[in-house]
Amino acid sequence: MPKPTDTIETTDFTLFKQQLSTHKHTIDTELQRISEHLLADTNEQFGEVPKEVVAAYAAVLLKGGKRIRGSLAMAAYALFEGDNQPMITQAACALEMLNTYILIADDIQDRSESRRGGKTAHIQMRDFHVKKHLKGDSLHFGEAMAINSFLIAQHYAANLIATLPTSADIRIKALQNVNKCFIVTAHGQTMDIFVESNGAASSEEVNHILEWKTAYYTFINPLQLGGILAGARKADMAKLADYGLHAGRAFQLVDDIIGTFGSSDMTGKSPLDDIKEGKRTLMVLAALEKANASDSYFLEACLGSQQLTMHDFEKCQSIITKTGALDYTKEQAEQSSKKAIAAISSETTWVPQAKQFLIDLAQYILVRNT
Repeated sequence: MPKPTDTIETTDFTLFKQQLSTHKHTIDTELQRISEHLLADTNEQFGEVPKEVVAAYAAVLLKGGKRIRGSLAMAAYALFEGDNQPMITQAACALEMLNTYILIADDIQDRSESRRGGKTAHIQMRDFHVKKHLKGDSLHFGEAMAINSFLIAQHYAANLIATLPTSADIRIKALQNVNKCFIVTAHGQTMDIFVESNGAASSEEVNHILEWKTAYYTFINPLQLGGILAGARKADMAKLADYGLHAGRAFQLVDDIIGTFGSSDMTGKSPLDDIKEGKRTLMVLAALEKANASDSYFLEACLGSQQLTMHDFEKCQSIITKTGALDYTKEQAEQSSKKAIAAISSETTWVPQAKQFLIDLAQYILVRNT
């Protein structure tokens, strides 16, 4: 795939990747333990079928992922000299469980069949319906059961936050902030679905989606959770939000590039999905605006088409590239990355290593391919 940006200065991400890998290992280990406990507890209290539902959720949860959200919570906690590692690990795991709940909902809404290189939760439960020769519509059954799976997990994750080993005031503040951010995210998802169905989107609507859906969900929420648990000041929380808003925007713009130009072997999803779903990204809007009448008509016709062929998809890629929409999106991502770094670069009271992790992340976003 084309590199998300060709202009960023070369940076050695060795230390950053080591830190991210350490966070991921810590989170993955604890998520494995949590999942085993949840599955055993479900089987003991509720039986085989509820266990199958939880297992579908756990399969997506444990399949992998970069654990960016959990890592950001850990980094923000370290920024303010937080030293209770079991507590921040529990909080990070709660965020990753909430992330998987959102992913499963998104997969149902987008009619996706694969996630992280495996079957989505609703497809797992559809196959369970077929295997058991149950009555009724298999796909509807799968979707209904997947919804149940993420509802169970969402409440379990909320309990992890509600039982963190800290003061009641901090627990309440943490849970309130997480819920506030997820409300914003839900409105972002609402607008995302609406503009797909509406068949048109303004740049203002797309920017709202970038901020409400990705920036709050992937960056601001975990950063502020880590900050709250470490006792960050109000001014610190504002700086974290400013960083998160711009870093989240860059992250999503690169995600849009990867979604259309990435390899399914790397992403675990088909590169055709975004076009088939009719996603009105900033990149697509730019292509529609800059293309000639014939190409604009063709791209518009492909958006939302479930019968999209590989030949037509490759033509869509060509239109996005030759109109300059791809380069424009790269430039926008780089500008947002620089704004994220500028938001925190002058801060002198934060722990330097943790601050550098955030700076490196804002740069790494631009060169990632998954």
